[in-house]
Amino acid sequence: MRKVLSGVAAVLLSGMPVYAADLYEPQVIEAPVQETAVVETGGWYLRGDAGWSFNKMRGAHYFPNGTNVSSEFTSTRLKSGFVLGGGVGYQINDHFRTDVTLDYMFKSNFRGSTTGGCGVLPAGPCTSRDVASMTALSLLANAYVDIGHYGAITPYVGAGIGGTYVRWGDLKNTSCETADPTNCDPTITHRGKKSWRFTYALMAGASVDVTCNLKADIGYRFRHVTKGEMFSFAGGAGGPGYDKGFYSHEARAGLRYSFNGCETASYIPPADIPIEPPVYK
Repeated sequence: MRKVLSGVAAVLLSGMPVYAADLYEPQVIEAPVQETAVVETGGWYLRGDAGWSFNKMRGAHYFPNGTNVSSEFTSTRLKSGFVLGGGVGYQINDHFRTDVTLDYMFKSNFRGSTTGGCGVLPAGPCTSRDVASMTALSLLANAYVDIGHYGAITPYVGAGIGGTYVRWGDLKNTSCETADPTNCDPTITHRGKKSWRFTYALMAGASVDVTCNLKADIGYRFRHVTKGEMFSFAGGAGGPGYDKGFYSHEARAGLRYSFNGCETASYIPPADIPIEPPVYK
């Protein structure tokens, strides 16, 4: 009997699972991926610029007294002038932006001359000295392509189109004997003219990041202002006169301030996930 009970007990014990050695593994929960901050590239900006304009006049002509056939100026020279401007623009994407600018070119002096007859020597050659000044206000719509980003430097090219309000000061004309410049007619004043002119511009340069929302801009601008009225008729000295427009080669420097240059995508920190200790049973 004792042997039978011992056998039954052995069978029961051999079929019983051993739970004491089993280890409970907690469920693994993956943490959410951290978002990366992304700088916004679009948005409005303001700009201010200053520069120096090297001007090249394309020529001028006038109507001599008592004739209806125009004559060319023998020489024309428009001196350089200081340019100051500003504008508002919009950065459309990382490579394209547009703006509207208003630039004022301060007084640029004009010197010219003509040849022909004069009062002191009607039959012989005379040469005139013509002196005036000009100011110009340009309103342009511009578009730019930012070529690429090389560290803090972004080179660009651009083009603009619009109009320029040219204001000529009074022109003072003094005709003298060519062989004797001291033998002159009295100086005659022609009233200066003013008019709007079609204008286009081409730009190239580079911007440099100063802060996240402030850029320094250094560049070159070519501007072509078309022809228009220059001065009016004056008795005894002829007129009116017309200029053939002028070119401007401008060295410029300025600043651009972006309103949202420092904005970034919202950052969501990872949630705190409690770590469950292993449970033994």
